[in-house]
Amino acid sequence: MKSLWIVLIGVMCMAQPIFAAGPEKTGVKHTPLLKQILAGTADEEVIVWDTDYAPGGINPRHFHPAAITFRVLSGTGVWQEEGKPPVTLHSGDSLFVPAGTTHSHWNPSTTEPLRFLEFIVAEKGKGRSVPQPKTH
Repeated sequence: MKSLWIVLIGVMCMAQPIFAAGPEKTGVKHTPLLKQILAGTADEEVIVWDTDYAPGGINPRHFHPAAITFRVLSGTGVWQEEGKPPVTLHSGDSLFVPAGTTHSHWNPSTTEPLRFLEFIVAEKGKGRSVPQPKTH
């Protein structure tokens, strides 16, 4: 009986972070290409990410305190701003998302990867992604 309690407590401890963490990115790899303070400014920086989504990869609801521009290099991706229909982007397409816009994006393919660049110009430290809880 004591062994059963130890196993149950162990399972509960392992499961807790899963429930507390909320929605998570899956199948997403960000490679930093550039992060530099802009000349003539004290704290404005430009950030460029090379982003790969595995088939089925997703970045759930989030926003950026700064505007972000996406440029698809290969594959097909879907971007959805809160309250708007999804937009499908193909290789060569770009999309501008205003600062503070809650959105999600994903790779709908089950076989092909998606690769795009993310361009952000922001006050230092404000180019990050801020996860948002799921809506029902």
